[in-house]
This record gives sequence, C-alpha cells and structure tokens, in this order.
Amino acid sequence: MNILAMSRGCAVVVAATLLVGCSSVGLGISIPVVPGVGIGVGVGSGGVNAGVSAGRGPVSVGVGVNQSGQVTGGAGVGASTGVGGASVGVGVGTGGVIYDPDDPDTRKKQELAR
Repeated sequence: MNILAMSRGCAVVVAATLLVGCSSVGLGISIPVVPGVGIGVGVGSGGVNAGVSAGRGPVSVGVGVNQSGQVTGGAGVGASTGVGGASVGVGVGTGGVIYDPDDPDTRKKQELAR
C-alpha cells in the first residue's frame, strides 16, 4: 500500500469519526463568484441556510441566514484530497448566531425604536 492510499484511507476514517461527534450535519453546494468567494445554499439538521463564504488555502469564513431569519457566522479549517473523480475532505470549525430576530433582547430594542 502506498503513502497516498494510506493518507486517503486515514482521511476517510477521520472524517467518519468527526461526523459521529457532530451535533449538526448538513449538505450544501457553493458556486464560486470570484476566486476565493462563493455563494451557497445548504440543508441540514438546522434547516435551510443560504450564505456567502470566502477562503484562502485551508482557511474559510462565512456568513449565512437560515429559514428562521437568524444570521450566523462561522470559520473553519480543512483539507481535501481527490478520490477517483470526487474530492473528499474533512474540516473543523466554529460558528455562532450574530443576529436572532426571535431573541427577547432584540424584540425589546425593536419596540423601543418604534
């Protein structure tokens, strides 16, 4: 077994292990607008999400909005390799809610602004 095959096998095992520990899993597609920037849509355990992402090398950041109107942001790092005709990758990241229209504090601020 050559080194390339071993590294691909390790990537698949690591990806499967990380997915088992995820609290949220989804599938999405992104269309490049300019090099390093893309727009995308995804569906996952949290519902439908649309957003914009930017990345350089293994690092990526993005901002999106979900079906509840929450604006979210995230950042991550990952790596991928070609397996046959497909690209298989694994990554880790973090994210959070930037704006939630259903947050009680947000509602109070909106009422006071009226």
